[in-house]
Amino acid sequence: MGDMGRIPVGIVGASGYGGVQLVRLLMDHPRLELAYLGGESSAGKAFAELYPHLGHRVQQIIEPLDLEKIADRCQVVFLSLPNGLAYKMAPTLLEKGCKVLDLSADYRFSDLSTYTAWYGGDRDDQAIAETAVYGLPELYRDRIAEAQLVGCPGCYPTASLLGLSPLLKQGLVVPETAIIDAKSGTSGGGRQAKVGMLLAEADNTFAAYNVAGRHRHTPEIEQVCSDLAGHEVLIQFTPHLVPMVRGILATIYANLRDPGLVREDLLTIYNAFYRNAPWVRVLPSGTYPQTKWAAGTNLCYIGLEVDPRTDRVIVMSAIDNLMKGQAGQAIQCLNIMMGWDETLGLPQLAFYP
Repeated sequence: MGDMGRIPVGIVGASGYGGVQLVRLLMDHPRLELAYLGGESSAGKAFAELYPHLGHRVQQIIEPLDLEKIADRCQVVFLSLPNGLAYKMAPTLLEKGCKVLDLSADYRFSDLSTYTAWYGGDRDDQAIAETAVYGLPELYRDRIAEAQLVGCPGCYPTASLLGLSPLLKQGLVVPETAIIDAKSGTSGGGRQAKVGMLLAEADNTFAAYNVAGRHRHTPEIEQVCSDLAGHEVLIQFTPHLVPMVRGILATIYANLRDPGLVREDLLTIYNAFYRNAPWVRVLPSGTYPQTKWAAGTNLCYIGLEVDPRTDRVIVMSAIDNLMKGQAGQAIQCLNIMMGWDETLGLPQLAFYP
């Protein structure tokens, strides 16, 4: 299958921002080839009609959804769809021997009642959902390596959990005191037309939304935090919309259990925790991350500070929401599933400024 031993890959839902990042990354990946582009809304159109700037490299037509055809043609399928569609397709694709990476929320929760409480829907795929692995490689690399089905994390949870995980895993903070204050660029809202995302509405302004545990990423963050802490944890999470296209910055506050810890101690702990994580960069003392540094890359930049007056640790975590927060992380997971180097085919340097 495929030329020169390349693995044939399909993308379902190729028309959105997650889909177009995946297409771009596949074009640069030495071991993968794009064998199928599928989508309902734009079926029959050339991909280049939606994204003319890729026309010189991508000649494919977006095809109607046909699971038989996808499974025949592809060894791996990315489902880059709105929530509530992947769980109707994944079981069939898995049954036919495909590896499946879902970029929606459908397979992020080990308990499906949590999913239905936040996303609705009528799930009867409990057995398959139980085989899904949460696709945050820095925490679950070994499980991802064995997985056939990966539920790729949301963008806010990726930035938040990478910032918070070492503290919870090592028991360094009181989990209930954790507050995540996060900001995202407008591409996080997708490509559909929405009034709030119009330039006239979103530019030159700054606001929080879905405050007080109303954001769907809250239970996703809590699930992993509880796993790390070893007991159920509630987290305060507030998202904001920033008038820029790409990037997430999460600023995380939590009370230290041991007020004697200083910044250098935490840097040592974080560097040890992420020593085998090529996509996490723990910044030196007094350097704080900027979203622009991560733009177009799969990197997460982490900065740390301790406030001795309040005995709080402050962690800053910056990613590109469409890359480490979505498509880049999905490719990173696939690299691990295939037994390849997890940096394969992924950009490591931003275009700066």
